[in-house]
Amino acid sequence: MWELVKAGGWIMLPIILCSIAAAGIIAERLWTLRPSRVTPPHLLGQVWKWIKEKKLSNQKLRELRADSPLGEILAAGLANSKHGREIMKECIEEAAARVVHDLDRYLNALGTIAGIAPLLGLLGTVLGMIEIFSSFMGSGMANAPLLAGGIAKALITTAAGLMVGIPALFFHRYLQRRVEELVIGMEQEAIKLVEVVQGDRDVDLGEGKA
Repeated sequence: MWELVKAGGWIMLPIILCSIAAAGIIAERLWTLRPSRVTPPHLLGQVWKWIKEKKLSNQKLRELRADSPLGEILAAGLANSKHGREIMKECIEEAAARVVHDLDRYLNALGTIAGIAPLLGLLGTVLGMIEIFSSFMGSGMANAPLLAGGIAKALITTAAGLMVGIPALFFHRYLQRRVEELVIGMEQEAIKLVEVVQGDRDVDLGEGKA
């Protein structure tokens, strides 16, 4: 492995750094974007139970806000529910914007790595090819085995760049899709909260309903 890295030249260093950064981002986002952490099941039912039993205090709101991203959105709406439906919805939307921004954290960086790693590999190959042909032009003779070996070494960086870029692109798309699904789920829960708190209509809160 070390021989391959040496053969690839200095351009392998940024490719390796990109692979380390991509692996760190992927691991962190997969852990952070777990559905059980972002949208805990039955959270809305528990909140409605607190409301019906008149246990919804400032302390409960603080606990709810710290519990999960969905809890932060629901707490923002509950804290302003006495001001009417529109104000409650505006507060939920503001909290949701902050939560979505946090869910999207590092995904742009991962997408950049997915795009730049193959280009770095291609750059390394082009520089290697230039070096190979320059050396042959200087000597005035071409040796086919030597030329083939030089081209093979030059292609190492392209292979390395693709090995970093392809998984990074896959997980970038996958994590983006997961964020979209989580956001839709939180929107649905927030809508249910507004409906039941403002008393416009009955809403099925699912399991956990008091």
